[in-house]
Amino acid sequence: MKLTKTEIEGLFIAESTVIGDSRGTFSRVYCQNELAPAIGDRTICQANISMTAAVGAVRGMHYQHTPRSEMKIVRCIEGRVFDVAVDLRRGSPTFLQWHGVELSPGNRLAFVIPEGCAHGFQVLEESSRLLYLHTEFYSPEHEGGVRYNDPRVGIEWPLPPVHLSSRDVSHPLLDENFHGVDL
Repeated sequence: MKLTKTEIEGLFIAESTVIGDSRGTFSRVYCQNELAPAIGDRTICQANISMTAAVGAVRGMHYQHTPRSEMKIVRCIEGRVFDVAVDLRRGSPTFLQWHGVELSPGNRLAFVIPEGCAHGFQVLEESSRLLYLHTEFYSPEHEGGVRYNDPRVGIEWPLPPVHLSSRDVSHPLLDENFHGVDL
């Protein structure tokens, strides 16, 4: 597995190596040893799969507050998505900056998103499925969100966003009093 750093501290893109022969292919989607530079000694506590049907649909931007903040490893296992992370960490040199990457089974990439970053994605092919690995259990009382079109963040979605949940469109816009989340 090859790890590539992004401009946001702790945010990595992981590329799986594919081994193939006449029967097909094999690739590793998670390896504690190979991902150690990104995930350290964190433990994967939960794995989830989501399916989003409509092209242009946006889910996000979600995160969990301390003490339930989580690192996520996100991989597209069917279809194609534009996956985004936003740095919300108080004092971070890349505070409110975002990074996006296209994920698909064909490019074998995963997004390793550290604690204190919000996550979301836009569907580029219908019926796209994502596999999420989490280092913390889901905690509804600790969930937070940033609006997908918050002008302080300025995410450039590849398609006009459609099919947003009522929860995602109701996240408040970040105002001048928002100075980040603590870890």
